[in-house]
Amino acid sequence: MSFRSRRPSHSIALRRLAQASALALAATLVGCQSTPKVDETDSVRAPNYQARIKHKPVVRVLAPVAPQPPQDVWVRMRQGFALQDIDANPRIEQQRLWFASNPRSVEITGERGSLYMHYIVERLEERDMPLELALLPAIESAYNPMAYSRAHAVGLWQFIPSTGKHFNLRQTNFYDGRRDITASTNAALDYLSRLHDMFNGDWLLALAAYNAGEGTVSRAIERNERLGLPTDYWNLPLPQETRDYVPKLLALSQVVNAPEAYGITLSPIANEPYFEAVAINERLDLSRVAAFADIDEDELIQLNPAFKKRMTVDGPQQLLVPTAKAQLLAASLSNLKPEQLVSLQPNKAVFQAALAEAKAPAAATRNYRVKRGDNLAAIARANRVSVRDLQRWNRMSGSSLKAGQVLALRGGKASSAPSAAANRVAAAQKRSTQYKVRQGDSLYLVAKRFNVEMQHLKRWNPRSGKALKPGQTLTVYVGR
Repeated sequence: MSFRSRRPSHSIALRRLAQASALALAATLVGCQSTPKVDETDSVRAPNYQARIKHKPVVRVLAPVAPQPPQDVWVRMRQGFALQDIDANPRIEQQRLWFASNPRSVEITGERGSLYMHYIVERLEERDMPLELALLPAIESAYNPMAYSRAHAVGLWQFIPSTGKHFNLRQTNFYDGRRDITASTNAALDYLSRLHDMFNGDWLLALAAYNAGEGTVSRAIERNERLGLPTDYWNLPLPQETRDYVPKLLALSQVVNAPEAYGITLSPIANEPYFEAVAINERLDLSRVAAFADIDEDELIQLNPAFKKRMTVDGPQQLLVPTAKAQLLAASLSNLKPEQLVSLQPNKAVFQAALAEAKAPAAATRNYRVKRGDNLAAIARANRVSVRDLQRWNRMSGSSLKAGQVLALRGGKASSAPSAAANRVAAAQKRSTQYKVRQGDSLYLVAKRFNVEMQHLKRWNPRSGKALKPGQTLTVYVGR
């Protein structure tokens, strides 16, 4: 085939190739136009679809914060009051007026009770009992563990002998469990719990029965039932003392609940144990233990008043000791050698004299009529008896006397020679003196004059008050 004949076919092929390329280009352009135009900002945000979803805010559930325990026992006590929902009552108002008119009496009782209140509040809380009951010793004994009533009731909780024995409070010549701080407290709470159950959960009736006896309250209830009268505490025909007893406790609790409203200042009491029990295995003399452990002797006796002769005889094998000194005393006692331990035991002659005195038959009772100018120390010295015995025989908690008053005495003058026990009493009395307050005196100045601690002077004279009056008589123990 010649060249001229092939040229037309080549031109046709080129034209078809160009047409095919044009079609391909057009198809490409059409495809690009069908793709939606995406904004640059959208192209950045588009993949993050979750960002367009509105989430609910995350709520963090925090664990509840435990409330801090109060620093003051008075505050803790108020938080546990459960007998305050009582309508206005003239019997309560009358008692509240007395407390408001005698603020110093309330303050002194609170100060005296500061050694024991934390322990009592803890025992009440353990039993889920109203904390107003922690004020019951204030009504019963003014928080004086040595208190002795005309009905022969003894201690903070004022147990009479028979009730004390019923609740396993041992009573011997050397030890009286009714004075034991821990034993008597637990016995009192046992008794109150039993009365609460007996009177169908009515605390006011239980308190009335604690004062007058369950039989007295039960008979009063039965009488009102027969007459179709109300049988609640406020409507029962009870002895006057019992009619005042419950209102007195309720009034005091109201005063403690808002002391500022009644012009009363309650000294704070640390919300921590005041004392701890230290185990002992030997017969010890409290005065010697106090000196050995550098503990105030009066304080150690106030914590262990059940040891009547100030010797650890017949009682539990433990001593209540201020918390700050407890561990040191326990460690020191455990490390003492036998010959060193003897120095803490009662003098043999003193112990034998106390034992003989305990075994001796009761002396005949005689009377002494108080004369103008007499005081207990002088009467006791003249009759060769102790002031403490004189108070016990005459059911006295203080030392005030009135001219013409008749005191019961036992033994004493008829003895031809003073016994060892009488000699010890006389020696102890030489350490006490009576001081007549002068113009310008204060507790601080008197304490400084006799070189004693002011807090001891207050304890020896609980009724003295803050402001001394000229002519007022103070008891001071020197050479302690």
